[in-house]
Amino acid sequence: MTDTTGWYQSLNLPSWNPPPPAFGLIWMVVFTLIAAAGVTAWRAAPDSRSADTLIGLFALNGALNVSWTVLFFQLRHPDWAMIELAVLWVSIVVLIIACVRFSRSAAALLLPYLAWVSIAGALNWQVIQLNGPF
Repeated sequence: MTDTTGWYQSLNLPSWNPPPPAFGLIWMVVFTLIAAAGVTAWRAAPDSRSADTLIGLFALNGALNVSWTVLFFQLRHPDWAMIELAVLWVSIVVLIIACVRFSRSAAALLLPYLAWVSIAGALNWQVIQLNGPF
């Protein structure tokens, strides 16, 4: 779903853009931390209603994460992806707030995700500035 050849390589990228292999490694770590946070918070939830809410929030966040990839790489609309990324960022904050109610460690595991999406947002913005309009 993430094709970093062709169109992506033709973009003007900021000088501080990580090399393409770094993205896969970073996302692998981030997704592992997200899964660990989800399991930790789910296990700490005091009842099934709380656990179900957490599952729903993680599912929504996952859908938003995939949507950014579709907007940016498949539809080639970094401008639309930037708007969606703002919603994704808010959903991560909501996840952190929801998790901290049951497990501080689960919430802490999501902080690198928030940091990485913040960096991705800055990169996305730079791509728009260097290449737009789309």
